[in-house]
Amino acid sequence: MTTQPLTIETNSQCALPTVSVIVPCRNEVDHIETCLLSILQQEEPQGGFEIVVVDGMSDDGTRAILSRLAAEHSKLRLIDNPLRITPCAMNCGIRASHGRWIARMDAHSRYASDYLVRCLEVTQATGADNVGGSVVNEGYNWVQRAIAAAHHSALSVGGARWHNPDYEGPADTVFGGFFNREVFERIGLFDEDLVRNQDDELNLRLTRAGGKVWQSPRIKSWYHPRNSLTELFHQYMQYGYWKVRVIRKHKMPASWRHLVPATFLLTVFLLVLAFIPFSLTSGIWPLPSVPLLFALGSYGLGILAASICTASSTEWRLLPLLPLVFPCYHFGYGYGFCRGIWDFIIRQKPPAEQFRKLTRRAIKQPCLPIK
Repeated sequence: MTTQPLTIETNSQCALPTVSVIVPCRNEVDHIETCLLSILQQEEPQGGFEIVVVDGMSDDGTRAILSRLAAEHSKLRLIDNPLRITPCAMNCGIRASHGRWIARMDAHSRYASDYLVRCLEVTQATGADNVGGSVVNEGYNWVQRAIAAAHHSALSVGGARWHNPDYEGPADTVFGGFFNREVFERIGLFDEDLVRNQDDELNLRLTRAGGKVWQSPRIKSWYHPRNSLTELFHQYMQYGYWKVRVIRKHKMPASWRHLVPATFLLTVFLLVLAFIPFSLTSGIWPLPSVPLLFALGSYGLGILAASICTASSTEWRLLPLLPLVFPCYHFGYGYGFCRGIWDFIIRQKPPAEQFRKLTRRAIKQPCLPIK
């Protein structure tokens, strides 16, 4: 586990601090060029910026794109991440960088041309240790657009603030993140034991050490969500699974909403177990069927209401698919959380391989303009 404090020389000769952009990357042939071009076209903050792409030994053609861009742009450097997971990539990138400010930027995203400038402005205005912005999900096909629309609904993740692109104020965590390097010197680097949720865990450490995390809609980016319901389910299954590891490390959850999906799933499972034996032996509906039907009925009505509200604010033709999208968020996370309890707490075994694999299948996407 890597959370030890960081000590590194920073560039102290500039009037304002320089910015180091860290881009973790692995098998991103369909997204990486759009992402990096949006970063290379950033408005120049005073003192300038560098880009460090940390590649997890990509084998899908990504390396060729990165090598070409690095040859064309002096700001861009490419380093390897043999361990192939995000927290290792971030730690390698931070150690190899020189700026006083560290911006984590996702390879599945593209960024407004003033992204870095706005990050600096918000940091200086709020005094926050980490700032992030308004990330808008956008899709290319019907399924991806439905996933993107549900992402911004309060029902998808229990009202997590970073899913709301209009929110400004203190937050538990933010998308990406723009840090003062002093944060890593004070609380340590990303935890390399966490395949997922390493951002949440770092921000939890930061806030518990007295730091401030801030979200602002002035900081804009656009993110490409998963391409299918199966990928979405597995993505949130991994989030739920690794959240247990974070809770075990810190002895309590960052927010009680993290417990809701698993609690609901276990409740339904136990009610079904109580219902089936009685119905098979007596031929009548026993008492457990009442709370079971109430739980499922209430959930179904909530999903229907959220689907109608989401479709009315985005696209009505997404309505038939949205009632399938929301359960992928909830039951994927809930199952992963329960499995995490079983593996990490009850059996105390190493993480299962299915929870360490990439959950995104490559699909050729059209290049979109940088806004």
